[in-house]
Amino acid sequence: DLQICQHRAPTCCTKKMEESYQAAVRRERTQSIQALNFELKYMIVGHITAFQEAFESLLRFAENRTSSLFETAYRPMAKEAAEPVKELFADISLYILGAETTVESAVLRFFDSLFPLVYSRLINPGITDLSEDYTECLQLTRQDINPFGHYPKNLVTELSRSLWASRMLIQALRLGSEVINTTEHAALSKECSRALVKMQYCPHCQGLTLIRPCVGYCLNVMRGCLASVSELDAQWREFISTLEYLTNEMASSHELEMALSGIWSSINEAILHAQLNGPQLSATVDKVCGQPKQQEGNLSSANIVPVKEVTETQTFVMAHTSLNNKRREFINYMKRSRTFYASIAERLCDGDLVMRDSSTCWNGEDVV
Repeated sequence: DLQICQHRAPTCCTKKMEESYQAAVRRERTQSIQALNFELKYMIVGHITAFQEAFESLLRFAENRTSSLFETAYRPMAKEAAEPVKELFADISLYILGAETTVESAVLRFFDSLFPLVYSRLINPGITDLSEDYTECLQLTRQDINPFGHYPKNLVTELSRSLWASRMLIQALRLGSEVINTTEHAALSKECSRALVKMQYCPHCQGLTLIRPCVGYCLNVMRGCLASVSELDAQWREFISTLEYLTNEMASSHELEMALSGIWSSINEAILHAQLNGPQLSATVDKVCGQPKQQEGNLSSANIVPVKEVTETQTFVMAHTSLNNKRREFINYMKRSRTFYASIAERLCDGDLVMRDSSTCWNGEDVV
């Protein structure tokens, strides 16, 4: 009653043993593919983690630098500006990690929150009535009177260009990890599991427990079993090329590191622009939002204070170098994996599975 290991000579196998063999080859094939995938998946998942850590380090540096700008140059509004600064960098982090948001909405929301503070603490430091309605009016007015000039738009352009590649790289790496997971758990067809039993276990039914499959026979069986997986070859090569393109984009002149570290400078220029145009802005705001309450005597703390360079350069350089090194190591490894899916049958037939240095091997029917 044997279905797979039929042979003219007497056999010690039963139909139940054939069923056990089929379960064994499915388990072994999954384990073999998992072992092949392990290093590749480890590299991808490891790089996602390493990239996120390096990115968070750069983001913290840029946020600290921006906070220091307010504490040193714009002390009257430093405390109130802390929350908008925190929100801006949280939004940037979420964008990089793939959230449904945009750089433009994050930057413009920040400048919407910033304008009431600049207007009431720097341009008109005597204002006492910063009610919810008046604050909202100032935020809406910002979009019309453009108090910060071209600086918000320039910041959006610079950040969008540099953060896009980072966002895409994270998404591409996650996709790569999903592809590998899917191929690990690809179900073997009934024909495939029967062919594997015939190749690996039918010799046992003749008492030939030490004989192994011939190399060519193994390749034919594995290529048949893994035909659907091998079809990923062209797309996988394209995927590696995309990763290469994205890492090169990140390392180009519009670098992520430079864009993040320059945020404080763009904000500073924007505030200076608003201060220099203070009288015109006040006249327009008075027409739209009305005149707020003033304290007796204008507190003239609107003096423009020169910004001191924040001395955290060493931290930035270390994070910058770390990220560049990680990119380089990772893409070099991934380039070597271009043929991963094309050569998967060859790799599974390598090692202990087949008989290489012997004059005899199993061809599916007999010892040859």
